[in-house]
Amino acid sequence: MSILPKLKRKQLKKLKKTELIELVLTMQQQLTDQAEIIEAMQEQLAEQRLLIQALQDQLVKDSHNSSKPPSHDGLKKPRRHSLRQKGQRPKGGQPGHKGDTLKMVGEPDYLESHPVMACPHCQTELGSIEPIGQEKRQVFDVPSVRLEVTEHQAQIKQCPGCGKQVKGVFPDHISQPTQYGPRLKAQASYLNNYHFIPLARTEELLTDFYGQSPSEAVVIAANQQLVEQTQASLTRIKQLLVAADVAHFDESGLRVEGKLHWLHVASTPELTHYHVHGKRGQEGMAAGGILPAFQGGAVHDHWSAYLKFDNCRHYFCNAHHLRELQFIVEQYQQSWAADMAQLLGTIKVEIETSPLGTLRLPTDRLTYYETEYDKLITKGLVANPTPAQPPPKKRGRSKQSPPKNLLDRLSKHKAGVLAFMYDFRVPFDNNLAERDIRMVKVKQKVSGTFRTQTGSDTFCAIRSYISTVRKHGHNVIDAIYDAFVGQPFIPSAELA
Repeated sequence: MSILPKLKRKQLKKLKKTELIELVLTMQQQLTDQAEIIEAMQEQLAEQRLLIQALQDQLVKDSHNSSKPPSHDGLKKPRRHSLRQKGQRPKGGQPGHKGDTLKMVGEPDYLESHPVMACPHCQTELGSIEPIGQEKRQVFDVPSVRLEVTEHQAQIKQCPGCGKQVKGVFPDHISQPTQYGPRLKAQASYLNNYHFIPLARTEELLTDFYGQSPSEAVVIAANQQLVEQTQASLTRIKQLLVAADVAHFDESGLRVEGKLHWLHVASTPELTHYHVHGKRGQEGMAAGGILPAFQGGAVHDHWSAYLKFDNCRHYFCNAHHLRELQFIVEQYQQSWAADMAQLLGTIKVEIETSPLGTLRLPTDRLTYYETEYDKLITKGLVANPTPAQPPPKKRGRSKQSPPKNLLDRLSKHKAGVLAFMYDFRVPFDNNLAERDIRMVKVKQKVSGTFRTQTGSDTFCAIRSYISTVRKHGHNVIDAIYDAFVGQPFIPSAELA
């Protein structure tokens, strides 16, 4: 674009009419070009402003105001304001709390007497004096452990009727000339799958305990056998989860064969089921065989893939909402977010203080909270209007701010957000599923990755069994041993 020369009044007066017309047309074209440039620069500035805001949002997000886990907070973890409300009770044990400490037993396994042979005051000999009492102290310790070897002998006899030799039958689980028994295999699987001790260290630990060195192959074979022996239990867990009134669902990344896979969990306070799949979304969720048949209430976050299962009701995790609201308060200084967090917390406290046997809040309280909720949504939408539609040249819809995105979700899914006040069986958050998934993330930190898909499937099956056993208050090693001898723990519908 050429720039017109600066002309003075006298010079303009000397110009002919055609020259003036040409000059005006040129100036109009320059003004049009400048307007287009200014508009393009304004669009660029708006995009850069959004990009800068997004980068600033990304920098300030951590575990206290987003869904990021605490492990992503880095080594410098600043002191943060906890989302938990300060309680009225003092710290430490509460009145009526049942303590857990060592108590003397009436019949100890061993007795050691410590006689008094002389008086420490006057040196009088006391060996022949009968004691007038005793002070008792008891020491609880583990005896020395060693492997016990049981030899199974199958008799061989000569049949007088046909003359053939016949032999006694060994038990089904005795298949080799020498082999490890179910209790040692139970301990190996327990250490490897419950406490995430790697195979080599499990071998070292058992060697130090018992003086025998079971190989890594023994531990792997024990894990595979445990999966086979617990199939009835795993099938029952899935059946009970499908039939549950309310269940929790979550997913998290897990590396298998060096590639990103997804660990999916379905759980209740009494049941847990894990499975690993290469996909995070609907395909991966459906592979577990629970969500496609589930007709109860599914508690989860706002990951849209869950909403594709229209065979069940959907309830949303308010712990996620509180963290997002905290982020909006800190980063955007919008008061509606703080008020919404306060409202959700107030409803939760009222539910917790309701009389036993209450199934929902009174109608007048429901109406009041619904009205307050709607007011805060309206207040938030005023502060965060819908962005203008993009120019015709650009595809898609205009990018929205995090406050607007959260407001849209809270408005659209109001019933699922507030479901916990309509039905007290619905939990306030999805912390149960997050706790169930957390320990598997610890396994990944220890091992880095599963070397095979079979290994990850085996681990998920065993953890499903162990977690369910633990939720029912049973001893984990005993439950694994019972599975090895053909009597796995199988949850009942009454207990679940």
